[in-house]
Amino acid sequence: MSAKITIIGTGYVGLVTGACFAEIGHKVICVDCDEAKVKLLKSGGIPIYEPGLEDLVKSNVSEGRLAFTSSTQEGVEKSDIIFIAVPTPPQLDGSVDLAFIERVAREIAGAMTCYKVIVDKSTVPVKTGEKVSETISRYCKAKVEFDIVSNPEFLREGFAVDDLMKPDRIVIGVQSQRPVQVMKEVYLPFNAPILVTDIHSAELIKHAANSFLALKISYINAISVICEATGANIQEVANGMGMDERIGRRFLDASLGFGGSCFPKDLSAFIKISEQLGYDFKLLKEVQTINAFQMERFIKKITDTLWVLKDKTIGVLGLAFKQNTDDVRMSPALDLCHRLEKEGAKLRVFDPKAMEKAKAVLPNATYVEEMNLVPDGCDALVIATEWPVFKKLDLERARKVMTCPIMFDGRNLFDPREMESLGWIYKSIGR
Repeated sequence: MSAKITIIGTGYVGLVTGACFAEIGHKVICVDCDEAKVKLLKSGGIPIYEPGLEDLVKSNVSEGRLAFTSSTQEGVEKSDIIFIAVPTPPQLDGSVDLAFIERVAREIAGAMTCYKVIVDKSTVPVKTGEKVSETISRYCKAKVEFDIVSNPEFLREGFAVDDLMKPDRIVIGVQSQRPVQVMKEVYLPFNAPILVTDIHSAELIKHAANSFLALKISYINAISVICEATGANIQEVANGMGMDERIGRRFLDASLGFGGSCFPKDLSAFIKISEQLGYDFKLLKEVQTINAFQMERFIKKITDTLWVLKDKTIGVLGLAFKQNTDDVRMSPALDLCHRLEKEGAKLRVFDPKAMEKAKAVLPNATYVEEMNLVPDGCDALVIATEWPVFKKLDLERARKVMTCPIMFDGRNLFDPREMESLGWIYKSIGR
């Protein structure tokens, strides 16, 4: 069954959701207040890099199932189901800025003339659905009926299209049973388990899930410290832990720590939400502390080895916060670069997709267009993002063109024994 759907917001979540909904046959309108972005999308351009997304957008636009507009009025009038997928940025105290959500709720209210299902896709604090409902009731002059649904997203940047097309579960939080069948029909073609909950539980699920995944990352990073102190291998420890089906292997890779636009923000928000509800979530505060400490330890490895960083040239492979994306928001790689520059180091950097976006926040680095040219004249090389292509680095050439063949591997991409046999001074994490 084809549904008429409007997605308000064309960021990672909104654009991927809209394109995938169109791909399975729904009629989709994507709305964004940014006229320039809408113009770009209409012309066939894509404002973000996400594997597979560009082809999906182009094919569904050409087939007439996907359209773009800057008019919320148009989107609401032409659709029966309205998804809200606008940003919910963090505030200084860690809480979530809900101004975009509130503004969109008022715009929807002003455009409604008949029953609509309004779906919150943005990651929001628990009880936001109640506020959206109150706002629409207050500003809707037509006084028509509507339902608010919480439908959290579980998309990983870099794998978002596959995650949406092949979801492991779909969560639908409702205040009444009226929109349940409509939402089930929207997601029926995805052939995934559907969990119907009350709206408060659905809103909590996303924050609880992301906080738990962040906890796993900090846990294995804490274990990596013990491994280094004892001569154990963190990858072997993680493999042994991951074979326990109660634990699983995913998110047990020691690294520079988590970053990006989701985990740090959602973790801070969940801590703040808990405080507002009267609970001091000390466990999650420690997750934040461990994550920050992991970067400090890595910087110390570099300074302990190179001694003085001033006027040293350091090559950095990776600027995005993770592989398969051009997103540099809260990227551990960029945090590392800023810290190295603060110590006086000169940087030669490369990333397969994120260099243009990185230039706005890391203007003083030398951007190199080819991975194998980064080591030229460097005193050390750093692996900061887990792009698989970095495993294909020409190690022999790099060793010859560097002042000294030193590598700090923040993603454990190479084998320590092999690196040492090739003549490298090699430092990784937890090994």
